[in-house]
Amino acid sequence: MPQFIKNDIVSLVDDAPLHDLGESVGPDLRLGELLGADGSWKETRLGYATAAGAPALRAAIADLHGVGPEDVVVTVGGIHALFLLGYILCGGGEEAVIATPVFPPARDTLVSVGAKLHALRLSFDNAYQLDPDALAHLLSPATRLVSLASPQNPSGVAVPRATLEKVLSAMAARCPGAFLLLDETYRYAVYGDDSVVPSAATMSPQVVVTGSLSKCYGVPGVRVGWAITRNKELREQLVMGKFSTVISNSAIDEMVGLRVLRKADEMLGARRQRLGEGLARTAAWVERNRALVEWVRPDAGALCCIRLRADAFDSAAVARFYAALSRRNARVGNGDWFGDDPRVFRVGFGLLAPRELDAALDVLTETLHQARLRAA
Repeated sequence: MPQFIKNDIVSLVDDAPLHDLGESVGPDLRLGELLGADGSWKETRLGYATAAGAPALRAAIADLHGVGPEDVVVTVGGIHALFLLGYILCGGGEEAVIATPVFPPARDTLVSVGAKLHALRLSFDNAYQLDPDALAHLLSPATRLVSLASPQNPSGVAVPRATLEKVLSAMAARCPGAFLLLDETYRYAVYGDDSVVPSAATMSPQVVVTGSLSKCYGVPGVRVGWAITRNKELREQLVMGKFSTVISNSAIDEMVGLRVLRKADEMLGARRQRLGEGLARTAAWVERNRALVEWVRPDAGALCCIRLRADAFDSAAVARFYAALSRRNARVGNGDWFGDDPRVFRVGFGLLAPRELDAALDVLTETLHQARLRAA
């Protein structure tokens, strides 16, 4: 019997500790911010929604990506889209290539459906930059899917468009029937006044883009994600796969999701300022603790990767660091969750308010010194 792979990252949806630096989202949006005083709830029908998704919601998602509404399939969160794509393209044991470190469910869904998986390891020392030549060596005529994220989770590092073009060129030469999956969940989570890069959805009919309302928009409790493809056959399979697994999204979730997107410019402006401030505070913290840690500065997203310096932490000290954090009612994202070195950990700087973030970083500083001093 196929089994889902256990990973302790599931603890992120348990009760949160007081000092939570392990998350990857910004602050939760409150329902009152959307509903106001109007009576639109009264017009929401509670029957089945459509399998492809509400037309108005699909149109709003399409506008974010420069495609047509007919290219969009709404899913129950972004992970539903990842699962359906893995099942459709690799459910018969076909080959897939994935870049790691990676958000665990993106990898584990492929393993769970029986895909023959080849991992392209991205390196902290190389700032998690993707080497298209190294990826090309993992391709074969049997490859059906190449799975990437931009910006990546856990690092927040984006894949440049020129690199994606080289990947597509290599795929066209070695596995022309394969699809390039690019998860763009964090694309709109830029810092302050930084520009949002264009979506890769229009680059090729062999590109599939996924995303959701969970990260940039602060509504992971509203299970709205999407897959975008200009390949008609794949799109039809996605609709059928959705119908066969969940039938449709919740009509209420789709209504709330549409309201979120209609207020997106207003909400995202404030959230980007919050992310920019969180990034600046995290950068200052890294600088203050540069004798103990180093980092890769992210391009976008509410997260980044920080590494315990090898000259300050041996393997025993690394273990003490994580144990001490837990005792202090705090957490970070252990590199093990993502297939990275345990000395690397993910810090989420978008969830906590500035004062709370400073307090959590202070706890992190104390823990670093405690673990290192005990190793001396």
